[in-house]
Amino acid sequence: MLDRILTDLERTLLGLLCVFCLVSSAPHAEYFYDRARAFTRPYEFNYDAWTADAAWTKLQQSALGLPNYVSRADGISVVMDSLRLTESILRAEDQLQVIFSDPNVKDKESASAHLRAERKRLDARQRQIAPLAESVLQGQVSQILSEQGLTLGGQPTPPVLYHVSPLPMNLVMSKRSKIEQVASISLQPDIALEDQVKIEDGVAQALDFSTLVVPVGGIGTYPTMVMRTDSFNWQVGVVIHEWTHNFLSLHPLGANYGTTPELRTMNETTASIVENELGPVLLARYYPTLAASRADLNLVAWPRAFLPPKAGLPETPPPFDFRAEMHTTRVRADELLAEGKIEEAEAYMEARRQVFWQNGYAIRKLNQAYFAFYGAYADIPGGPAGEDPVGPAVRELRAQSATLADFLYKIAQMDSFDELLKAIGKAP
Repeated sequence: MLDRILTDLERTLLGLLCVFCLVSSAPHAEYFYDRARAFTRPYEFNYDAWTADAAWTKLQQSALGLPNYVSRADGISVVMDSLRLTESILRAEDQLQVIFSDPNVKDKESASAHLRAERKRLDARQRQIAPLAESVLQGQVSQILSEQGLTLGGQPTPPVLYHVSPLPMNLVMSKRSKIEQVASISLQPDIALEDQVKIEDGVAQALDFSTLVVPVGGIGTYPTMVMRTDSFNWQVGVVIHEWTHNFLSLHPLGANYGTTPELRTMNETTASIVENELGPVLLARYYPTLAASRADLNLVAWPRAFLPPKAGLPETPPPFDFRAEMHTTRVRADELLAEGKIEEAEAYMEARRQVFWQNGYAIRKLNQAYFAFYGAYADIPGGPAGEDPVGPAVRELRAQSATLADFLYKIAQMDSFDELLKAIGKAP
């Protein structure tokens, strides 16, 4: 048993070391990044503190070897208990929000006392079982990866490690003349909306950029950051998606994530393809009753706060097809920008934002930065990716690959879009 624990610890530490080294060398558009920090510095997220805390938590879990003593049935039960607790916590928080927003409730402290006490009890229980639930799901993902041939010596590299916590917001910066992410900065999870707007406006005016603060569903740190949610199917997808980023970071594709917009899209589309193939496999194996309700297969890589209502794959197109309308918007915006009509493109996107609003989609800003961020997730046709050729090329490589493992190992070695085009027989 001691040997098993030491092996797990060594593997975890090795994974941490490898990923830390690669992440620390990730390129930035330094000039723009540094200038933008004049506006973001007081609000920036502390990755060092988060990673140290999460890594220590995972090392403690590994040393205890808790999943080794839990049966498959008990492990599934723990995960479901954690999910139900999360649902109860979020419901209590929603009810508290209503009380503190209701002008008719005069004594808000008294009216909310029972809910605050209940949330405190639920939080305490969640802190007890969440580490085990995370360990169980990590083991389940590892098993699925092993069966797909995505392991070394029977173990994923790096090991699957994730931790649920509030996630930072992401300030996205794009050129105004072309939809292209130039830089991004992570901000504190609880940053107020008015501060988000102040940062967006300040950076936009100082650098003549399009800017937008967006939520994210997961971040490929190590351990991976995953957002707290009561959508377990979506969470499974995020864990797999972010592990794929961890895997890619050990290879040329991930190591060059921010080098060009094309490489960023190659990374994100690859991770989305892996999650969309393996998420349903895991759910069907361990959580069949939940697998049947996985209606947001094509959107799991996107932050849940962004997901449009009633997201899914209906048999007949809805009266307002979100993805089709967003695709139309992106294509026309690209055309106007290519003609040098920046102000006209921005006015068009704002007019389209109002159309989305009228059809029930609350998008705060629809601009170049919006498309630069969401357009990188191009694992299925349409949507905000527009006519970008990168996503279709990644999908074509997957179609030409006999297995998911063949696809992932092949694309992981690429460090340019030209390499991808050559691999699918479309070299310029």
